[in-house]
Amino acid sequence: MNDPTAALQATSAVSRRAAELASIPSFLRVEAYISSRLDKTGGCDFTFGNPHQMPAERYVDTLREALTPHNDQWFAYQTNGEAARAAAAGSLQELLEVPFQPEDIFLTTGGFAAIALALKTVADPGDEVIYSLPPWFLYEPLVLEAGLVPVKVNIDTTTFDLDLEAIDAAITDRTRVVIVNSPNNPTGRIYPPELLQRLAALLEAASARTGRRIYLVSDEAYNRIVFDGLRFHSPVEFYPHALLAYSFGKTHLSPGQRVGYLALPPTMPYRDALRPAISGLQVAMGWVYPNALLQHALPKLEKFSIDVGQLQRRRDRLVDALGGMGYTVHRPEGTFYLYVASPVPDDEAFTASLARRNVFVLPGVLFETPGFFRISLTANEDMIERSLPAFEAAMKESRPD
Repeated sequence: MNDPTAALQATSAVSRRAAELASIPSFLRVEAYISSRLDKTGGCDFTFGNPHQMPAERYVDTLREALTPHNDQWFAYQTNGEAARAAAAGSLQELLEVPFQPEDIFLTTGGFAAIALALKTVADPGDEVIYSLPPWFLYEPLVLEAGLVPVKVNIDTTTFDLDLEAIDAAITDRTRVVIVNSPNNPTGRIYPPELLQRLAALLEAASARTGRRIYLVSDEAYNRIVFDGLRFHSPVEFYPHALLAYSFGKTHLSPGQRVGYLALPPTMPYRDALRPAISGLQVAMGWVYPNALLQHALPKLEKFSIDVGQLQRRRDRLVDALGGMGYTVHRPEGTFYLYVASPVPDDEAFTASLARRNVFVLPGVLFETPGFFRISLTANEDMIERSLPAFEAAMKESRPD
C-alpha cells in the first residue's frame, strides 16, 4: 500500500532550485575518483588545476606573516579591508592601465563568489545569461542558483574566438548578462582588442535595440597567467557596463585559499547605485568576504605570482610532443590548460583509453564540446615526461593500420 505521507515528504525534501543543482556533486565525485586512482597507481594527473608540487616559500611566508596578530581585532569580522582593496585596485591599474578605485573593489571568497555576486547584482530571476561553449563548467550552476536562464552559444573551434554573430543572434529582450572568460578556460585563448571592441559595439547596439542595458561579466581568473610576453586586454577597457571577477587561487596556484574580488571600472555609469547593492549582497549571500588572514595577506600576494615561465615551458614541451605524435593542439596564449582535439569522435572513449594507461585528462563533454579533451599544465615535469608514451600509445591505438 502506498504511503501518501512518505510520497509527500519525498517530493518536498528539496527545493526545485536545489534539484536543478544536484549534478554538482557528480563533478566532485569525478575528482575524488581520480584522486583515489592516483594514490594507488602513481598516475599522471592532468585533470583539475590543482598543484602537484610544494607551494612557493614566498607564498607560505606571506600567509605565516599575516597569521601573526598586530592587535586584538586582527581576527575580528572583516568586510572589504581598506589595505586589501587599495592593493587590488593598484594592481589592476598597473595591469590594465585603467584607474580603478579602492572603493570599487569588493572582496570575495574566490572567483566563484565574485561571479555569483555580479549576476545577482544586475540580473533578476528569469533574466537570460549568455555564455560561450566550451565554458568553465560551473557557469551553469551559478546561473541556475541565481534563478537565471543560461543561454549557450558555440565558439569558432578553428580559432577559439568568440562567435559574435552567434552572440548577437542569441540576444532577446530578456538578456541581461553576457559572460566573457579571457584568458579562456579551457582553450587558453586571449581575445584580441579588435574582437573585444566589436563585442562592445554589439552589446551597445543590442542594449539600444532591446531597450534594456546588457551587462558584461568579465571572468579574468587567469589575467596574470599570460605567455610569450603578450599584453592582456580586458573587456572593461572597451565596454563601460562591465564587471570584472578575479581570483587569486590561479595566480598563486592555491585554489583552496578562497580569495578574490569583483571590481567596477571607473567608466561604469551606475557605480553609485551598484556599490551599496553589492555590499548588501556580500552579507545576504552568506558573508562571502575572504577570511581575515587572506585579507591581511592580500597586499603582499599582489606583488608576486606562480612561475609563469615554468608553465610556459610545460606548455611548449607538451604542445611540441603531442603535435609530433599527430594530435591537433593549439598553443594557448594564457591559463594553464591545453585544449586538444580528440583523435576519435568519442572523446570520453579516448580519455578512458588514456586512463587505462594511468594518464588522466578531462573529456570535452564536460565542457559541452565533444571531440576535445583538456590537459592541465599544473601537472609536474615528472608526470609530463611519464605521460608521453601513454599519449603516443593511445594515438596509435586510435588509428589502427
